Amino acid sequence: MIRPILHIVLHFIVPAMAARLFYKDNYLKVWIIMICTMVIDLDHLLATPVFDPNRCGIAFHPLHSYPAICAYILMTSVSELRIIAVGLLIHIGLDAVDCVCMM
Repeated sequence: MIRPILHIVLHFIVPAMAARLFYKDNYLKVWIIMICTMVIDLDHLLATPVFDPNRCGIAFHPLHSYPAICAYILMTSVSELRIIAVGLLIHIGLDAVDCVCMM
């Protein structure tokens, strides 16, 4: 039961640390933008059950698919989208770590 709670907490802490480290002047604004990238979890609503603590979301949910991840990587090359892309990639990275922890 602790793993899902820690996973959610990390989705707030890791973007905060990244924003503070790389965007010192605007870290609060950047952190809020990165938190908003959690909207990609809306694709969980397409799954049955919506929440399964033993399901790896990577390559299962549409916005967590490999083509989507490639798009997020490409987005880092566009300066206007970079903060959003980094937020999405942090999210995917944390989800991937969670998948490894399930093994």
